[in-house]
Amino acid sequence: MYEFPFELDDFQKDACNFIDVGKSVVVCAPTGAGKTVIAEHAIHRALDEGKRIFYTTPLKALSNQKYYDFSEKYGQDKVGLLTGDTSINRSGQIVVMTTEVFRNMLYGTNFGAVADNLQDVKYVVLDEVHYMNDEQRGTVWEESIIYCPTNVQLIALSATVANADELTNWINTVHSKTELVDTDFRPVPLRFYYFDSSQPYKLLPLFTPSGQLNKKIKPEKHAWGKHGKNKQKSPVKDVIRNLAQNDMLPAIYFTFSRKKCDEQMEKCASLGLVTPGEQAQIRQFVDDYIAENPHLYGNKHIEYLLQGVASHHAGLLPAWKNLVEKLFQKGLIKVVFSTETLAAGINMPARSTVISSTSKRTDSGHRMLTASEFLQMSGRAGRRGMDEIGYVTIVGTPFQSPEEVAELVLSDANPLESRFSPSYSMVLNLLQRFSLDESKELILKSFGYYSAGSRMQPLLKQYDINEKEKKERNFVCMHKISDDEFLKYDKMRHLYVQNRLTYKKICKQEQSKKRALSDEVIAFRDSNRLLLEQLHSYPCDTCNRYKKHAKNLEVLGRIELRQARLQKEMERQRDIYWNKFLSHRSVLIDFGYLKDDFPTAKGVTTSQIRSENELYIAEIVFSNVLEGLSPSQLAAVICAVTTEDLRMDIPYLPFSQTVRKTLNLIRNIRRKIDKVQKRYLVDSPMFINPYFSSLIELWVEGAEWETITEQIDMGEGDIVRAFKRTVDVLRQFTIIDNIPESLVFTAREAIEKILREPVDVD
Repeated sequence: MYEFPFELDDFQKDACNFIDVGKSVVVCAPTGAGKTVIAEHAIHRALDEGKRIFYTTPLKALSNQKYYDFSEKYGQDKVGLLTGDTSINRSGQIVVMTTEVFRNMLYGTNFGAVADNLQDVKYVVLDEVHYMNDEQRGTVWEESIIYCPTNVQLIALSATVANADELTNWINTVHSKTELVDTDFRPVPLRFYYFDSSQPYKLLPLFTPSGQLNKKIKPEKHAWGKHGKNKQKSPVKDVIRNLAQNDMLPAIYFTFSRKKCDEQMEKCASLGLVTPGEQAQIRQFVDDYIAENPHLYGNKHIEYLLQGVASHHAGLLPAWKNLVEKLFQKGLIKVVFSTETLAAGINMPARSTVISSTSKRTDSGHRMLTASEFLQMSGRAGRRGMDEIGYVTIVGTPFQSPEEVAELVLSDANPLESRFSPSYSMVLNLLQRFSLDESKELILKSFGYYSAGSRMQPLLKQYDINEKEKKERNFVCMHKISDDEFLKYDKMRHLYVQNRLTYKKICKQEQSKKRALSDEVIAFRDSNRLLLEQLHSYPCDTCNRYKKHAKNLEVLGRIELRQARLQKEMERQRDIYWNKFLSHRSVLIDFGYLKDDFPTAKGVTTSQIRSENELYIAEIVFSNVLEGLSPSQLAAVICAVTTEDLRMDIPYLPFSQTVRKTLNLIRNIRRKIDKVQKRYLVDSPMFINPYFSSLIELWVEGAEWETITEQIDMGEGDIVRAFKRTVDVLRQFTIIDNIPESLVFTAREAIEKILREPVDVD
């Protein structure tokens, strides 16, 4: 085992020993427990053995951070970086990359043959593997594990999850011998406090020494103003003042609104959290940083940095967030007000975390935080080697009771749930390399399929309950009449009653008209009398348990119906992924992208595309609607088809006539695809949101950044992200097969003009 300059914890030793004997390993431990040490052990082994190691992360920012850390530690010549828009030393011994890039390598598209991509690679670290839970991107981790060659050792690092053993068993099944190292050990234990606004001058321990909820905590009351408006006063200054007085800073204050992050930062600027010496250090660091990043000059948040407070959220420029992170790591920023995005792996440990509310607003309304979300945020508290205890403060709000908070704090982490979802690209990539049957085998290797057993447990349980009820309803007929015979009798009895009623009705009608009964009616009456005689021949006719037998069969019928529905649902759950695969395949066949279950030339191109809906982008390219556009017009169009639906309803600014006409043609393409997708029950999004189209058009034509930001009331970070998504698709046009040469040149020119400060700064 590699000798570290400090004593390893038991779980770290266990994981390193498993790596040494050639096994893959899943390490499941709380945030801040020291999982990176295990990855570093694998790095040292790779360097000593002359082998290579890939280190994958879910976020580009995290990949950048790891690249700089490893370059400093192991030397720049040994370390490479591969993200969507960066390629540095890709043949290095240690290559840091986003998980998407690794998955794409395994498909062998854009990057060349899989064997070349993974030459001499012995270890792959999958950092933050709990991202498999991510609604939109979780499938990437499953694909990476399924397609990774079995001679590569996987080191999967995860935050605490409830079903780590299930994940390990699955990797064991689809990849290679894998061991689980699961620990709840925290090198810096956490202590929980509660801020009760009725007692603003202290923080109350959430629990008593015996582990009970502190009875001194009072629930928050609603403060209503005129016209029923909520007049709740923000307690942020009181909370931070308490933390400062109790030597519990620096802190990360989690808030679920960007606007509130900025407002709370402004409110706390007057608290005097930094000394004059620290303020001078901040000023010097900021001046030096802005000299390297002149686009940040005059940023309105600089005055708050000098007071030791900052906000950190997706609406801010990447370079600004980077500055905040560096100052916080140096201990010069005392409080960062952040949305939960900061909980996702960025190295910003703090002595305290504050959670402003245990509920948050989503697209479908308010909901409580999950146990895993809470663990992820609270786990940022406590710096190893610097703090003996990490402090977590939950702020009381009228929307949560102290009991609910205590329950959340004591809850175990949520299980990992599969987000595996076949896409057009997946279908084409698999059928390019495998037969339909082999593709099915791979789809059935997904964690989603593997864990379908546990997902179906409630259904199976209900099925068993129903079966038990059926057995308990085993009615014993004293006349030994079978259920089939009884049902035959019951059917005849019902027919006889109906016929008799019909005969009486006819008699009444004929009597009122003073007419004699016709021969047909008399024949009808006689046949019904014969039916009655038949009924009398059954013992059921005089049995006093007839009703009980009938009721029993009726209930059994209802149970059978329920069982049939459950059976259908279980089959659907079991085959859900393969059915999705077949649905996407059907759409591709209809559009001519697959023939005899092999990609056509158009299919090969589409297999190399990475987007929300690869077929949509391919159809736009092959329809030639992008031909003849200028770089700014092309950027504007691609920006519209890659921008997701925004939460807020904002009007978009007018853009050029050519862009408008092109988007109208694309609407026809979208309608055509939508029609076929609906036929095969495929739900794959297609966007046309030109919110940023006019901005990117201006930007490519050379406008200043200030001109861009003045046009729209939206975070600069959002604009940068929209521009970078555009660049991502434009870059794909320059490297994938069968793209018209003129479009490749226009895309290259557009990329060059988009990637200037501040858009090109990570």
